[in-house]
Amino acid sequence: MTDLLAPQPHEAVLEIGTGLGYQAAILAELAGQVWSVEIIEEFASHAGALLQGLGTSNVGIRVGDGSRGWPEHAPFDKILVTVAAERTPPALLEQLKPGGRLVLPVGSEEVQLLAVIDKDAAGQLKTRKLIPVRFSRLETVT
Repeated sequence: MTDLLAPQPHEAVLEIGTGLGYQAAILAELAGQVWSVEIIEEFASHAGALLQGLGTSNVGIRVGDGSRGWPEHAPFDKILVTVAAERTPPALLEQLKPGGRLVLPVGSEEVQLLAVIDKDAAGQLKTRKLIPVRFSRLETVT
């Protein structure tokens, strides 16, 4: 997923699904700034402590509903979603810069595909569905 995302040193990346911080640590080495959203407070706390212990200074973490993104820091050059959604959350598409890329697993619990969505300079979206995958579901707050 990281390879498909192709983060660059000058880019701002949004990660949905911080978990325990492993992917955020990788992104921190490849991108200029990483913003990560985790719905489970204990996971976010653990990830924050881990990243701080590694001396990582370019990652911000917050607890919240990842389907809403992080509008205060948008737009993002790249967005990586590490949990499966039935459909791509509209807020994430809105927060993706023209020329940006979003990588996420989409589909039902039974059938998921890894998708790459590119937004061109005019804001048009092109979606490629690549390989079958199996991820936990994106939790949302109602």
